[in-house]
Amino acid sequence: MPLPALIHRISPTVWELPPSHKKGMRVPARFVASRSLLERMDDGVFAQTANVACLPGILKYAWCMPDGHWGYGFPIGGVAAMDPESGVISPGGIGFDINCGMRLIRTNLTEDEVRPRIRELVDLLFARIPTGVGCSGTVKMTRSGFRDVLEKGSRWCLKNGYAWPEDLTMTEEEGCYAGADAAACSEKAIERGYDQLGTAGSGNHYCEVQVVRPENVFDPGTARSFGITLPNQIFVMFHCGSRGFGHQVATDSLNAFLKVMTPKYGIHLDDRELACAPFRSPEGQAYHKAMKCAVNMGFANRQVITHRIREAFSVVFRRSPEDLDMRMVYDVAHNTAKLERHAIDGAMREVLVHRKGATRAFPPGMAGIPDAYRETGQPVIIGGSMETGSYLLVAEKGAADTFYTTAHGSGRTMSRHEAKKRVRGKALLDGMAERGIYVRTDSYGGLAEEAGLAYKDIDEIAETTEAAGLSRRVAKMIPLGNIKG
Repeated sequence: MPLPALIHRISPTVWELPPSHKKGMRVPARFVASRSLLERMDDGVFAQTANVACLPGILKYAWCMPDGHWGYGFPIGGVAAMDPESGVISPGGIGFDINCGMRLIRTNLTEDEVRPRIRELVDLLFARIPTGVGCSGTVKMTRSGFRDVLEKGSRWCLKNGYAWPEDLTMTEEEGCYAGADAAACSEKAIERGYDQLGTAGSGNHYCEVQVVRPENVFDPGTARSFGITLPNQIFVMFHCGSRGFGHQVATDSLNAFLKVMTPKYGIHLDDRELACAPFRSPEGQAYHKAMKCAVNMGFANRQVITHRIREAFSVVFRRSPEDLDMRMVYDVAHNTAKLERHAIDGAMREVLVHRKGATRAFPPGMAGIPDAYRETGQPVIIGGSMETGSYLLVAEKGAADTFYTTAHGSGRTMSRHEAKKRVRGKALLDGMAERGIYVRTDSYGGLAEEAGLAYKDIDEIAETTEAAGLSRRVAKMIPLGNIKG
């Protein structure tokens, strides 16, 4: 497809659509991409990023990361910062899976120790981490207890034996957004989420056993700081979020915003999927409090899964998780809206940063990252397809213009429906087994949706974020085994 007529190059990896591209744009729309990635972005990415640039109170630029593709309202990979006094909050800028995010756990095992037992290990992970649409977790929870989880996040997990103290340190915001208020959440949202703690769900959610081979370490010094200390060392990476609870919070808020956006606040937008309300309005504040609950659910969900992963490794290798050195490298969200301080027109000020399918990437010395990473910068975890591998990167100082944000994954090249037309799930499963990747799944159809051909080249995505100065490659992780919903 031809590129938009007015798009022009700002730097080798940044492209801009000026406000004259579309009536109503308040700021330029910018895209982080190589030329080849830009040329393969779908039309919806350009249209949606331009629509985001029309939102009231948006500051500097509407951004799309190199893994960008069409989403609900915002593109996946979309980033926008709003003036919290005059701007809006939009659930479409955060997504339905609030606090979908990535977590990486290290071990002191090597490929030689794990590969002979990969089937046993993956089978046990598959048994202990429920997957699939609507699956329930193994944590017995009351609705009242779940409200406690929503307001405390990972702190609830620590109190109830599902976390090590240091896990919270290695989690964004220590696993709890302050100001979450369970009273802002509907009974339907509570009903959908209270029994889903510790579940991976479906879609592109997964848990993967990976190896870091010496030839895939790009920055040995930073790699050591992140716990990569052995040749062919084993890591576990997983990706999931706030499950049905977060989806219902987003749905409730979209419906509420559509009722007031134009009649009460006089906001007119071309795309109703960008339904929004002034951030300081009663509706905007209610959504933000509920969204924080979903963020905390996402952190707690990944923390319980961490506990199950440690249990499974301990059973298979007959050593304690402590003896296996199963410490967290980091946990970072990629579907949130958060008040942060950034430089706007030369002055530091508070802004509301929407990130949807985009990773916070705070550089060395910036407040909000663990002391252990103060000199290196924050770890960035970019998940690729189950066939091609994933990346561990480190945040760079050059990301100031993107509000210290980088990519979150490979980014789709085709719809799930198209992928299922082209790929047979059973054949894919067998083919990966022949290539040394053992996979367990609830659904061959769901597996086909996640085939490698449905995603962009993860190497090109990681290289582009590095060339743009957003995040620098530390190591590439290669899959050995995977469980999928």
